[in-house]
Amino acid sequence: MAEGSLRRGNLDALTDAARAQRLKGVGLLLLALTCFCGLDATAKALNGHMHTMQVVWARYVFHFLLMLPFVNPWNTPGLIRSRRPKLQIGRAMLLIMVTACNFFALIYLQLDETMSITFATPLMVAVLAGPMLGEWVGPKRFAAILVGFLGVLVVTRPGFGGLHPAALVAFLGCVAYALYLIATRVLAAHDPTTTTLFFSGLVGVVVTTPIVPFFWTWPTGLDWLALAAVGAFGGIGHGLLIAAYRLAPAAILAPFIYAQLVGMITMGYLVFGDVPGLWTLSGAAIVIASGLYLITRERVTREPPAGPPTP
Repeated sequence: MAEGSLRRGNLDALTDAARAQRLKGVGLLLLALTCFCGLDATAKALNGHMHTMQVVWARYVFHFLLMLPFVNPWNTPGLIRSRRPKLQIGRAMLLIMVTACNFFALIYLQLDETMSITFATPLMVAVLAGPMLGEWVGPKRFAAILVGFLGVLVVTRPGFGGLHPAALVAFLGCVAYALYLIATRVLAAHDPTTTTLFFSGLVGVVVTTPIVPFFWTWPTGLDWLALAAVGAFGGIGHGLLIAAYRLAPAAILAPFIYAQLVGMITMGYLVFGDVPGLWTLSGAAIVIASGLYLITRERVTREPPAGPPTP
């Protein structure tokens, strides 16, 4: 009797510990999303008086410098040895494309508009995972994907005088991000996370640094601070995101990702005075509902989640 009570007590304690760990994971995720909101808002502000490629360059250079003291070949032996080096480079190139598309779209679109389009990323992953990974979706999930893309069309309203054509650039970035997530999933079976993170920063610096002199505008003191903030928001945000996924299952965290839209709407209003339109909110609601359905189906069938829609 006493032994049974002791076992139940241990189980309750374990359950409480697991619950506390998951809550920490959710908290870290929300902090990461806050960083991503700051990243996009700062990039949009900088886009007003300097070329987008200079902002993209800052995103990688300052992120790499921030990461280097903690992740480098000297304190992490074998860091730059990859079993799939070509895929590592290709994945990093896709991330550069995602960043460039997103930052360029932010010149013309509101924060909430680009985020509503970005939320289609898990849907795109679900579509591409079939031919690329052999993870085919069933008819119910395929119907949810179609509904989700309908939501994207509601946001962009092509041919009906809707958003700026830059919305197509944002959607192109969404496709690139889906391919990036699939490449990340493949690399997870071959290389450590530290190797993948290091390649992301290193390739970003190597590719953008020779290009940026052609678009360079000499920053002022505050501009340097903002450029550094772009890299810091990106680096710290991704670090918090990784920590969150270590503490809590992806299926638990996935629904909270959509809180980023609230953050983007708030940031857009406070910093730029942007008010989301009815079409954007309606389309975002459709995309979110479709994404949540896919998350629920993945949880039931215990398949890997489609991946976070964060930049």
